[in-house]
Amino acid sequence: MTQEMQRKILAEAIGTALLVATVVGSGIMAERLAGGNVAVALLANTLATAATLVTLIAVLGPVSGAHFNPWVTLAALWQRDLPFASALGYIVAQVLGGLTGTALANLMFDLPAFTPSTHVRTGTGQWLGEFLATFGLLLVIRGVVRQRPAAAPWVIAAWITAAYWFTSSTSFANIAVTFARAWSDTFAGIRLVDVPGFAIAQGLGMVGGVWVGRRLWP
Repeated sequence: MTQEMQRKILAEAIGTALLVATVVGSGIMAERLAGGNVAVALLANTLATAATLVTLIAVLGPVSGAHFNPWVTLAALWQRDLPFASALGYIVAQVLGGLTGTALANLMFDLPAFTPSTHVRTGTGQWLGEFLATFGLLLVIRGVVRQRPAAAPWVIAAWITAAYWFTSSTSFANIAVTFARAWSDTFAGIRLVDVPGFAIAQGLGMVGGVWVGRRLWP
């Protein structure tokens, strides 16, 4: 493995870890401070995630492209923007980084590093939400990269911010993040048994987003 590839994989691992730590950690903090008001907790969770996402994409984008998401990496592989070996390294880094982020968030709040979540997230409505969130994410990424790449951090974070609120699933749109969140029995969690349904919906959303994006921006 070249030194350049090591840098990229490290950036993907760190970026995904910090993203998941933000999602899980802000969820724990928000739930503790919101006094049972789920809307306020979700708003706090959303704002923290959006701010972190803008920062990470802006800082780590020049190193690795700031995927932090196996669906984004697979889309790049599909479009021949990334070789297979690099894509595999990215995905392993993202999954391990996501689990590290969950452990860090749990430990910060004096919880066990890993606890399987009991938060039920399933059903046709939530699967449709995940399809739409991932479809839109891949479409937005292709559009902004083709037209205004400098705006990518803000545009991508804006989509995730909106999708937190208009999708029934609160927009996971990332299988590494989804799997990592299954190991925190807190506000951001999801039962392990519900992860496959989300994964299938996200995968279909990725395929749809890339397919439409390639026709809008050849």
